[in-house]
Amino acid sequence: MILVTGATGSIGTHLVRLLLDRGVPVKALVRDEARGSALGCELVAGDFDDPSSLAAAMRGVDRLFLNAGGAQPVDGEQPMIRQQRAAIDAARAAGVSRVVKISVWHAHRGGRLAEGAHWEIEEHLKASGLGWSILQPSGFMQNFITGAGAFTTDGELAGAYGDAGVSYIDCHDVAACAAALLTGSAGLGETYVLTGPRALSHAEIAQELSTALGRTVGHVALSPDELATALRAQGLPERFADDVAELSRQVATGSLEATTDAVRELTGREPRTFAQFLAANAQALRDGLVASVR
Repeated sequence: MILVTGATGSIGTHLVRLLLDRGVPVKALVRDEARGSALGCELVAGDFDDPSSLAAAMRGVDRLFLNAGGAQPVDGEQPMIRQQRAAIDAARAAGVSRVVKISVWHAHRGGRLAEGAHWEIEEHLKASGLGWSILQPSGFMQNFITGAGAFTTDGELAGAYGDAGVSYIDCHDVAACAAALLTGSAGLGETYVLTGPRALSHAEIAQELSTALGRTVGHVALSPDELATALRAQGLPERFADDVAELSRQVATGSLEATTDAVRELTGREPRTFAQFLAANAQALRDGLVASVR
């Protein structure tokens, strides 16, 4: 039995579907059973901040997909660290044999925001005695549907990376890599950096969006400091805004431009291009863009 956390998210929904299509026993840890009912698999209600619910969810589980928990700092603390450590400890107590964790590219000690948080969780997992595999994706193509890709109120794409590219990956490909590791024996004790087939600048992304939508999508270049100012104006904490600005400066140096062969190695096929992703999600793109500019 495989337990999927974050099952209603951009990766988890694809993963559950892939596992069900393969006839693999799977259950999803969800906080809202009504929302989770659309997954079509066994559900178990639970919360990462409720140890007893984690223990109950792990019963009968052999492998765990770990991808959940709060990402934004609360009072200077990353709740994801506490929450995912609790899930790892519950998995160990329940006799789970293997954990496949979603991390982030460039996770490292002392890193800002998710980079530092995921590094701490990775270290806890490696020291747990559990079998493990770690997936470190580049930026998600889905960000341009959810609005996290930063559109202005006029529907233009805003970026603070200059001309640098990002090797965005489709969450469907991340899920396919996770499914391969959860259902096979390969990759034990390995960390995989997952990327799309090529890096795209925000200007190139705006052009591809224009083609997909049949109208011109402009591109607005922000400096990291301007981005931080905009985040503060939205009421986000100053430290968080400063950390986002610093990460933007790093991306502007090309830190997310490289590509890897990990998707092909794990799945036997090439990762989706951005154009293929847009074609497969055309209506969701239109709906998401409308919602983001209201």
